[in-house]
Amino acid sequence: MEIEVLKSKIHRIAITEANLHYIGSLTLDEDLMDAANIIENEKVQVVNVNNGTRLETYVIKGKRGSGVCCLNGPAARQGSVGDVVIIISYATMQFEVAKTFKPWLVFPKEANKL
Repeated sequence: MEIEVLKSKIHRIAITEANLHYIGSLTLDEDLMDAANIIENEKVQVVNVNNGTRLETYVIKGKRGSGVCCLNGPAARQGSVGDVVIIISYATMQFEVAKTFKPWLVFPKEANKL
């Protein structure tokens, strides 16, 4: 049996930009991506702490060290600059493997820095 479990989480990162007229996705600082073991084009869930919205999109690389967290395209309607979000990715794995799996958890500091 396979189950879906938490793979990666960036907990409480601030939205730095919202770009409605971009083709879509979530732009993230490449340092944060590396720390959370999230790769470009990976599907993520974005949970907005300020307004309760949840959305699914994919990640594109942002400038390393910039702290960028930009909602692009229609996702830009789901949050405002300064809103706090949690970014989550999941993985499917065998049940027995999942029992001992340890997810990557990232808790950014001020300005979305590690």
